[in-house]
Amino acid sequence: MIRTLRARLMLNILLPILIIVPMVAWVLAYLLQTQVFVAGIANELIRQAVLVADMTTIQMEIWRDPNQAQIFVTRISPRLTAKLMLLDPQGRLIVSSDPGDAQFIGKAYDMPDMQRLLEMETPVEVRYKQSQLEDVTVPVVDSTGKVLGLVRLMNPLAGIYVRSEQLGRLTLIVTAGGILIGVVMGLLLARDVEHPLKKTSQAVYDLANQQMIYLPLKEEGPVEIQRLIHAFNLLAERLKTSEETRRRLLANMVHELGRPLGAFLSAIQALRAGATEQPELREELLEGMQGEVQVLQHLLDDLAHLDQEGRTPELRRQEIDPAAWLPVVIRTWMEEAAQKGVMITQAIAGDLPVISVDPDKLAQAVGNLISNAIRYTPSGGNITVSALTENNHLKIQVADNGPGIAEEEQERVFQPFYRGKAARRFSDGMGLGLTIARDLVHAHGGNLLLQSEPGKGSTFTIQIPLTPHSS
Repeated sequence: MIRTLRARLMLNILLPILIIVPMVAWVLAYLLQTQVFVAGIANELIRQAVLVADMTTIQMEIWRDPNQAQIFVTRISPRLTAKLMLLDPQGRLIVSSDPGDAQFIGKAYDMPDMQRLLEMETPVEVRYKQSQLEDVTVPVVDSTGKVLGLVRLMNPLAGIYVRSEQLGRLTLIVTAGGILIGVVMGLLLARDVEHPLKKTSQAVYDLANQQMIYLPLKEEGPVEIQRLIHAFNLLAERLKTSEETRRRLLANMVHELGRPLGAFLSAIQALRAGATEQPELREELLEGMQGEVQVLQHLLDDLAHLDQEGRTPELRRQEIDPAAWLPVVIRTWMEEAAQKGVMITQAIAGDLPVISVDPDKLAQAVGNLISNAIRYTPSGGNITVSALTENNHLKIQVADNGPGIAEEEQERVFQPFYRGKAARRFSDGMGLGLTIARDLVHAHGGNLLLQSEPGKGSTFTIQIPLTPHSS
């Protein structure tokens, strides 16, 4: 099986050559045989026949005595290249150089038109049969113009000509068969190339007209076309994923925007109903509205990061003391954890070295991990945030005793909008927190690792090199 398009194109070029060359060779051989070879033999037979005829005019007894004729033919035939036959004026065989013709002695052969022959400047008859030289006949005439007999030389290659014709017909049949096979092979090769291309082009057309292709196309045909189909399958899969992502994004946005907007509406209605006259209630409503504004701001930050997906976030590095910086980050989440009934425990080493990072971006990454842990840790649970140095890296760990994550889902939880089996029980969140946290950690030249087991909680570990990598 020819697997590459290049080989098939080469074969499409070579096939006509392989067919045309034998045909041209056959035509040339035929022309050489009929126009050159046969003409040369005819001239040689004419020369020999005229020479023999002249010799018989010197020995007139040859035509009167069959024995003398036999002696003459026996003596002269070794010098000839053809079979010699002497015929009487009526065309009956007198003698032949071929012993096998003894049974035909006295048998009449075809006679030429003597009158026409004698009127020729050189009285010689050359007979052809189906474009093949058959024999040469020369009349022998005495001084009075009387025809004594005929000298006939038979073409020694007449039998070869018959076999040559058979071989020519066979060659023609084989050539025709080769052409037919070439056409069939060409059609099959063209079909083998056309079918996957046609199927792929139709799939591309359907995809362009928003007729989504969910089933991957079969990768068949030459290697180049298989790669094309493979690339299309990847494109179709990515478009499918993008469409699903868009739908999840819209659904999540509706949900995430609905809750704070609903809270705003309730607070506005309460204020209009007279809550402004009650300072404590008014302050409580304003604090609630401020909290919802912070939720919306966090949502906008996540969406802004999503818009920059694929690009490395721009960092504004400055030196910080992690032991003093991290408790401030944790403190902003204490109230939310308390409302959920979850306790946050800190385990921060006191000898942490100063490190150059973007404190806002790194705080966002840590905050996303803490927010994620609060969301999936049941009431009464515990979250531990720890920090230490190890192998020239700052390690910040956020561990919870929530439902945990199955091994087959641990890499997918970092994909945008992905929600694991345990996460589907909770409706909060855009599904972007872990994605954004990993991107921000990678921007610092670090890694975000996950260790989890279903039913035993999860531990997310941020590893930031103490010495920033040069860009």
